[in-house]
Order: sequence, then C-alpha cells, then structure tokens
Amino acid sequence: MTATATRPQPAPANAGRSGKRPPKRERQGAAWVFLSPWVLGASVLTLLPMAVSLYLSFTNYDMFNDPSWVGFRNYVQMFTEDPRYWRSVTSTLTYVVIAVPLQLALALAVALALKSVKRGKGFYRSAFYAPSLLGASMSIALVWRAVFNDGGTVDNMLSWFGLDIGGWINKPGWALLAVALLTVWQFGAPMVIFLAGLQQIPGELYEAAAMDGAGWWRQFRSITLPMLSPVLFFNLVLQTIQAFQVFTPAFAVSGGKGGPADSTLFYTLYLYDRGFTASHMGYASAMAWVLLAAIGIVTAVLFRTSRSWVFYANDDNEEAR
Repeated sequence: MTATATRPQPAPANAGRSGKRPPKRERQGAAWVFLSPWVLGASVLTLLPMAVSLYLSFTNYDMFNDPSWVGFRNYVQMFTEDPRYWRSVTSTLTYVVIAVPLQLALALAVALALKSVKRGKGFYRSAFYAPSLLGASMSIALVWRAVFNDGGTVDNMLSWFGLDIGGWINKPGWALLAVALLTVWQFGAPMVIFLAGLQQIPGELYEAAAMDGAGWWRQFRSITLPMLSPVLFFNLVLQTIQAFQVFTPAFAVSGGKGGPADSTLFYTLYLYDRGFTASHMGYASAMAWVLLAAIGIVTAVLFRTSRSWVFYANDDNEEAR
C-alpha cells in the first residue's frame, strides 16, 4: 500500500480578514475627518467673513459704533451719488484693457523665444519668472515710482531722444500707463504656462506645414494659436481676474490717493479709501460685493465667447459622435 502525498493548497488572499468593505457611513466619516481642516479653514476664514461683509453692505458701519441697517442705501449712493466711484470704475477698466493684452502678448513672445533655446533654458525661465515673484511687493512698486518720477531713469533716457515728457506719475495720461507697465513686467507666470503649452504641440504639424510651404507667420496663425487656445484662454481669465483686483502698484505710485486727477484711482484703492480711511465700512462692503459680481459677469462672458475661438483636442471626436 503506497501513500500518496498531497500538495498543500494556498491560503486565500483574504484569509484572516473578513473580506468585507467597511460600511458607507464609515467611509464617509473617514473622508470628513481628512477634509475637516479644509472645511474649518474655509468656513472660518472665507465663508463667515463673506457673510458678515454681505450683512455690512446693507448697513451704516464705521467700525467704532454698532452697524445700523440702511437697506440698499449704500448701493444707491454708489451708483447715483458718487462720481469718484465711476472714475474708479473707468480707471480700472482702462487698466485692464491695456495691461492684460500687453502682458499676455509679451509672455507669449518670450515663451516662443525660449522654446527654441537649446542651452540654459532653465536659467532663462527662472530669470523671466522672477519679476512675477517680486512685482507685487511694495518695495518694487516704490522703485517703479522712482524710475518713472520726474528726473528718474525713464525721464533721463527719453530726454536723450529729445522727448521731454517729465515725470510719468505726475501726468494723468501717463501715470496709469506706468502702473500698467509694472503689471506687464510681471509676465513670468503666464510665460511659464505658455511654454508648457507650446511643448505639448506635436512637431509633426510644423514639419507638415513647412513641407506645404507655410512660413513662420502662417504656422503661428494656423497651428500655434489654435493648439494653444486653451492655454491662452486660461491665462486670459486668470490675468483678467487679477487685474480687476490690482492695488499695491496704484497705492505706491499715487501715495494712496489715486492721483493725479484720479487717473490711478483703481477700484480696490477707492474701496480701501472708503473703508479704512473714511471709516465707511458698510459702503466699502457694498463695493466689494459689486466687484465680485462684476468679476463673475466678466468671467462668464469670457467662458461664453470662448466657444468660438478655443479649440480642444477632443472637439472633433465629440462632433463625430
């Protein structure tokens, strides 16, 4: 009689475990535990201040006495009785129209130049990005004021060419342009995003276009811009929102007054003046909510119009379906 050896069977992978997923409530509870720091921070630092600001926009509040309810009085005064408010709106819109296109155009031009650089691309990218880190500081804004002041660097350079403009910050037509140029100088962030988008465009497209006889401008217009349109749209929305909230350059260049002749009286600067200088915090809160609504409307318009000029890689596939 011979004994036959039996091969031991492997233990199940879930041996020693129940093999059951935890209940849905336990999974949700764990998720809320990990999300609780963000929820707490958003509630205390964002949602609660927004709710208080919305309430204050319907009150007369000077930060020293209890707020008194006035209904829509602040909004009515803003739109019908305050000429400086409308000058701040005009200055801000003019600044946005000048600064944003110039900044994006310069950022795209530098990104196109860096794309063809073979050596030291990391160094140039960091060097061009540095102004975006420094430009928002008060110290750089004060240096910018000195550069464009009467007898400053720009004034002396223009005098060599026979252009006697004088100090830019002392002239209503030139002060806003000086502030806009400070924003244009901070083109590093959109430049890096443009450069990343350019590197995603297949080189075969340019090779095929070159074989068909397309020149540089035709390739840029027919290949680069359409393929880069999602990145261009992203930068346009981001920089437009930031431009509506500009404060530090205007405050430094005008000394916090928005001059000369309210040419640099940007919306946020006037909001600061009403809230913290004149102690009309209820009025300033109403201005803040109007600004939020205006940014939301402008962003919605940009998204709506983007359907006619922004092209995504899967658009053709979706249309085919």
